[in-house]
Amino acid sequence: MSRLLGPPILVIGELNVDIVATGLQGLPQQGSETIAADFALTLGSASGIFAAGISKLGHQVTFVSQVGTDQFGDFCISEIQAAGVSGDQIQRNARVKTGATMAFSGVRDRALVTYLGAIEDFSYQQLNMSILKGHRHLHMTSYFLQKGLRPSFAKIYRQAKEAGLTTSFDPNSDPTGSWSKTILGVLRHTDILFMNKREALQMTRAGSVQKALKILGDLVPCAVMKLGSRGATAIRGTEVARAPGFNIKAVDTTGAGDSFDAGFMSSYLRGAPLMECLRLGNACGALSTREPGGTAGQPDMRQLRRFLRSQK
Repeated sequence: MSRLLGPPILVIGELNVDIVATGLQGLPQQGSETIAADFALTLGSASGIFAAGISKLGHQVTFVSQVGTDQFGDFCISEIQAAGVSGDQIQRNARVKTGATMAFSGVRDRALVTYLGAIEDFSYQQLNMSILKGHRHLHMTSYFLQKGLRPSFAKIYRQAKEAGLTTSFDPNSDPTGSWSKTILGVLRHTDILFMNKREALQMTRAGSVQKALKILGDLVPCAVMKLGSRGATAIRGTEVARAPGFNIKAVDTTGAGDSFDAGFMSSYLRGAPLMECLRLGNACGALSTREPGGTAGQPDMRQLRRFLRSQK
């Protein structure tokens, strides 16, 4: 584990396993069988992948979540702790099953099937908000999947800001495509917003990356748009930066955006320039695709620096 590099991080959110099949020549079709080149059971969830990624970069991380009392729940907690993340605040609930996502990664695309289980059952009433004390930054994600917690996102962010924490938010996709305006209540208390290109264009109804970024930049102090293999761009006040992606042979892109978030935030919280934050985010996202699942390929700080030196 790298030495601690930045302020302690609090992550509140969903936790599930990922069942990942990679190397598919095509995505599964009804009534047919598809052969995978590899298969893995890994730690899943955007929140879990972010927490593991930023912990590997040398941050103290506390994870607040809920899983079932089943074997998948055992696995999630074991993997979170193995990544150096504190799992003391992860609750076990015998009434629900631990969530699971089945990821099918083809040559050009991937498909996801998610069972929510404990994810949608988790609620604000289960939180002890005194956990904010001792942390400097809050990160949350998967706004639309967490049905029980979603109505309280804005309240949690407001309380975090009142307690002196900085905040980051990656809503991830809205399965309905409607992008309810209730999300604006969360953005009022968000310091750094992460979205990918498709999400940003859907939410803003803008016709271009530049227009979408400008709209998002008017909503939050810093907005970051992930552009996949083309890198990422960000706006902070009047400053706009864009960093290209890295050419790397990807095995599986599961969680690459969450690994990007971890790399960006680790750099941002240490006061790095916006361009450097984007570059580190791109590198962490790219390196995470080397292995199946979202966490196996995540770099520690030594590996990250070695990779960046090799790209000069």
